[in-house]
Amino acid sequence: MTVDEFSRSVHMGVELSKRISYGKNTVSMSAPKTPSMKKSLSSTSSSMSLPESYIPTAPMVYAVIVDPSIVDNPDICSYQPYVYGHCDPPALVPLHMHGITMEVDCYLDTAFVTLTGIWRVHCVASSACCDCRIAIPLGEQGSVLGIEVETTNRSYSTQFVTPQNVKDVENTNNNGLLMKNNTYTFKISQVDGGSYIHAKIRWSQKLLYQDHEFCFAAPFTFPAHVVPVVKGNPMKEKVLLNVNSGTDTDIICNSGSHPLKETRRQAGELGFAYEADVTKWSSQDFCFSYSVCKDDIFASLILQTPSLNDYDQRDMFCIYLFPGNDKSTKAFKKEVVFLVDISGSMQDAPLEKSKDAVLGYISELNREDTFNIIAFNGDTHSFSPSLDSATEESIANATEWMNTYLVAQGGTNFLDPLKQAFDMVGKTSEAIPIVFLITDGTVEDEKDICNTMKDRLMDGGINCPRICTFGIGSYCNHYFLQMLAHMGRGCYDAAYDIDSISDRLPRLLHNASSTVLANVTIDTLDNLDSVELYPFRTPDLCGTPLIVSGRYKGSFPNTVKARGFMADMSTFTIDIKVKNAKGIPLDKVCARREIDMLTARACLEQSTQLEEKITKMSLQMGVPSEYNRMILVQSDKVKTAIDSVQSEEKCLKLENRKVIYLKNTSVGFGNLLATIDNLPPGIEELKLNEPAGMMMKAASSCWGIFLDRCCCMGLLQSCSRMNDQCAIALTQLCTALACFECLNCCCEICDSCSDLC
Repeated sequence: MTVDEFSRSVHMGVELSKRISYGKNTVSMSAPKTPSMKKSLSSTSSSMSLPESYIPTAPMVYAVIVDPSIVDNPDICSYQPYVYGHCDPPALVPLHMHGITMEVDCYLDTAFVTLTGIWRVHCVASSACCDCRIAIPLGEQGSVLGIEVETTNRSYSTQFVTPQNVKDVENTNNNGLLMKNNTYTFKISQVDGGSYIHAKIRWSQKLLYQDHEFCFAAPFTFPAHVVPVVKGNPMKEKVLLNVNSGTDTDIICNSGSHPLKETRRQAGELGFAYEADVTKWSSQDFCFSYSVCKDDIFASLILQTPSLNDYDQRDMFCIYLFPGNDKSTKAFKKEVVFLVDISGSMQDAPLEKSKDAVLGYISELNREDTFNIIAFNGDTHSFSPSLDSATEESIANATEWMNTYLVAQGGTNFLDPLKQAFDMVGKTSEAIPIVFLITDGTVEDEKDICNTMKDRLMDGGINCPRICTFGIGSYCNHYFLQMLAHMGRGCYDAAYDIDSISDRLPRLLHNASSTVLANVTIDTLDNLDSVELYPFRTPDLCGTPLIVSGRYKGSFPNTVKARGFMADMSTFTIDIKVKNAKGIPLDKVCARREIDMLTARACLEQSTQLEEKITKMSLQMGVPSEYNRMILVQSDKVKTAIDSVQSEEKCLKLENRKVIYLKNTSVGFGNLLATIDNLPPGIEELKLNEPAGMMMKAASSCWGIFLDRCCCMGLLQSCSRMNDQCAIALTQLCTALACFECLNCCCEICDSCSDLC
């Protein structure tokens, strides 16, 4: 289901719910304004203007309505004119919400969110039931960590497992998808009309760091039609917020969207709470920002011992460097080369938005900075044979050149433009050379590219190029792009949907080029008995805090030294106080980052040992990875005394429960076939965990449609949707064909093809 289809289904559900009568005992609520549309809902044209208000802007639960005749008030049966036919696709009726609580724990640059809500199936008759779809907008780089759902008859909970753990379990099926805007949705089945749904969802997301402050934002804007309309229903919303910066420095709260009351304050930590009885739900997203009060560069080093059940019994550490807020610090000179993918798949919005970001960046360069632009597809096309100074004239020429020569066509080749960029930069020790790679594709020679770049990056000096990568869509290999960035001590980011390019790409360009401290080293790491670093090459300290974590054997002294070069080439040294991770679950905070970096290595090295290590980390920390699956375990609630005495061991076996596969929020290893065919990003709805199988699934889907429409069995199934005369005629035709064994042949073909699909 795409975002467009989802919006249409919700719009249909809202219209369908208007037939429900609640009597006189209702609360007067102003209905949300319906956005104007260019065409009616009955139009099947993809150009229809969609009602943006129906895209989830907060955690939501919907009744999935296939048969509209079940739509009714479950408390008071009312006369409902019978509605003929079925909703195809099913309508989604937003359920009334009766309570919402959100707990947010912020550690370093990561926020862990636990959301608990209560919804009622207010739109289905008490004698009927329906499936329900839950939608959770996850926020910045969000990952689902756990789901628990309780209904009258069933309970659901998630687990992370390896595919082998559930390969023999029957009654498994696929569920869940990640829609545009990073909204995760999944379905639970057969919920009784009038019953309550209690849901608890946990996810992690990144804290944005901009303008020297951390920013947390969670979608928390609820539409008016989720407010219960019956009088006397208590409504309470609650937010608990805890911040632990990992430092001993005071924290300043800069802004907040909701009236937060401070409940706790000490060095490096804050606690807030918001709780209110309300007559309508929050009409704005929950936002909060804070800063750590220091102008100079400062750092913290945190240690944590492993738990008893940790598969890796080495100690953990995390070094955290802040860039500070000293505006008088001299800026590094920059040598910047942009590598812009102009293959056929970048046509229109991806290329135009990338061009706008590049032009916006070079227009802000200082005159002493130099730049060049290389457009690549199967060939390379350079704006200039060498680096040009960022003068008004050269920027104007670059703008004209990009508008003329950046035309999307042809294939994709990374290696040649990377070599060409490396040959241009690093000629002087007075500037930081940065190579930005912007692409939406995957190439076959990724391993060769990494090996070639590794040889060229062996120097590691101040004039060694930094590589920063930006991936667009789900067809590029994001792990390969991450590996390139780690090797080049640069930054990586991605825009999985085209609309986010305009925000994310300029942010990457700005942060990556705002170097504060170059060639950062930590002295004590070389003196440990053994150490494993994430990332394996320490990046420069730029516009965002620098985090280096890992495992080690040995002992840290009470203070360690970090060193790096300033813009005037002087050496900067800072003493870092070592402390234990008090109140910070360091293993969970670093888990997502470390799993992604290990996955990038495993992808490059094709190492089964690394894959096994990632799987163990993922299962232990409850964090998604490419090598495990999230399943939703459905349990029927016990109704009899005999059932209640079943052994606990039997209840815990997956074989005794229905297991539903959920889609992970992992990003996949790219799609070479889609790149070769120049399929543009966004051509299909974003399903981040399985881009590599898109072409096969598309083919099987088309074959399935053919069978459904054309074979004899398909004709028989179609009779139920036709009028009586057509149904009788087609039935007689198929009966005649059966005399010639045609029907049996079709049945065998259908069975075989259903197995294939």
